[in-house]
Amino acid sequence: MFKLLSLPFRSIIKLGEKIQEEVEQEFYDIKYIQQQLIELHLMYELEEIDEEAYVLREQELLTRYKIAKEREKSELLDE
Repeated sequence: MFKLLSLPFRSIIKLGEKIQEEVEQEFYDIKYIQQQLIELHLMYELEEIDEEAYVLREQELLTRYKIAKEREKSELLDE
């Protein structure tokens, strides 16, 4: 009986884990981050954002890029 009641909860947990995995994959996708850096630079050049916003966003993207490269390197070593 308990297994039948806990089945929906386990399904919800598995779905949540899958969503988290996909979000992390996009969040640390190197090509996506590079594209965002290009777009950010264009926004700054076109004066759509100020220097402070540019620097803050750039730092965030570069941190994500660094983590993504470390993950990529780690995956290559695991193979």
